[in-house]
Amino acid sequence: MTNTKQVTIFIVDDDALFLKSLEIEFNLNADFAIRAFPTGELCLEHLDLNPDIIILDYYLNGIDDGAMNGLETLIRIKAARAHIPVIMLSSQDKIEVAVNCMHHDAFDYVVKSETAFLRLRKNITSIFKYKEIEKTLDWYMDRA
Repeated sequence: MTNTKQVTIFIVDDDALFLKSLEIEFNLNADFAIRAFPTGELCLEHLDLNPDIIILDYYLNGIDDGAMNGLETLIRIKAARAHIPVIMLSSQDKIEVAVNCMHHDAFDYVVKSETAFLRLRKNITSIFKYKEIEKTLDWYMDRA
């Protein structure tokens, strides 16, 4: 009997339709535990659940003008749990926005489009490949 932990992914987006469509896509196409949040504040309140990956919208003020935006949320996530990979998601197709996110340690920046789900899946695969490489390197370093 294997003792494998199910991968937990947080999806944070104030666009209820997009949030639900991502949740459905992930539930239909992969065996992940998905937690969906409409605000960065709610995401931060649940960080103690230790998600494996967070998919975070760049703008998060569609519901509440005073809500924390995605970049502020990213900064707070990284301050609290630097090891959690965060994939930023936005309808903004501007290089400055992507660079700013990467500057704050986002794993990647994905533009909302008809191919967004495929890019997110590729990123998730890459994250787990990197984690395996890190484990292997740690093992070798412990042996040296």
